[in-house]
Amino acid sequence: MKKRGKIRIKKIVIFLVFNIVFATILVPFILFWGPFESLKIVTVGAVATSRHPQVVEAFLSEEEISRIMNSTNSQGTGISQVLGRTEVITDKASGITIEDIKGQSFKGKVMLIKDPNRIKLAVTKEIGVTGERVTDLVKDMNAVAGINAGGFYDPNGKGNGAFPDGITMHDGKIVHNNVGDKAVNIVGFNDKGKMVLGKMTAKQLEEKNVREAVTFEPNLIVDGKLMITGDGGWGIAPRTGIGQKADGTVIFVVIDGRQPTWSIGANLRDLMNVFKDYGAVNAINLDGGSSSELVYDGKVMNKLWNIFGERYIPTAFVVTP
Repeated sequence: MKKRGKIRIKKIVIFLVFNIVFATILVPFILFWGPFESLKIVTVGAVATSRHPQVVEAFLSEEEISRIMNSTNSQGTGISQVLGRTEVITDKASGITIEDIKGQSFKGKVMLIKDPNRIKLAVTKEIGVTGERVTDLVKDMNAVAGINAGGFYDPNGKGNGAFPDGITMHDGKIVHNNVGDKAVNIVGFNDKGKMVLGKMTAKQLEEKNVREAVTFEPNLIVDGKLMITGDGGWGIAPRTGIGQKADGTVIFVVIDGRQPTWSIGANLRDLMNVFKDYGAVNAINLDGGSSSELVYDGKVMNKLWNIFGERYIPTAFVVTP
């Protein structure tokens, strides 16, 4: 009887393993070739803009990828895709307003901060070892709010946000630089609270009295000029961006994505149009995807795509008291 029981258990285990392996092999074909268009849009947008776009290219032609990436593109007229704005938090004492926004294919949050001098860059305490969650980066600075900032590179394959990419500056000092004397596209704030955008070297940042800065791209609006044509070429995904109005007000934007029943996401043109709607004269795209996050009063305000919760990242723009 014991022997029969062992044989039965062994067969069950083999059956389960076979089905798991079979399902794993089948999943990519369902995602890329299946009948579920919204699921295909989310998957292609997520993978094509990741570090492994070749995965999509193995299943779909360039023409099909282009069609899917542009399927919810706000083409042509440049009319804003923000269809609704609802104020959810107004703290006059701290000069912070938070609004829900809704577009054709996305939902998100916008935070307005009146005093630009309150914007600082929080950097992980353990550069080269591990990143931190946005909630922790906000807490480290005794701040009241924050969004994820620059991207990161992954030399050890750990994906833990330990190494901020490009040039990173905090409190007027270069805290990390993996590009040497090369000019890279940065976003930061100078000692007057004015947003600074453009390609610069570490030396130029110091000469321009920039206090806080990270490296990312592309620029969305520069000196009032709209920079994105078409859909921007980055597909549809969760997005984070930062901008500034002529009166100095800083604008944080976080758009949810890769959640078909909630929010598919936005392309770069959509993100640019949000900033345009809010009167930004300068704005830039920040790291998106599973990094996209807005924190206020210790709470995550947007709906994270990452099923594991907050991602570990190297930097965040935060709002100090």
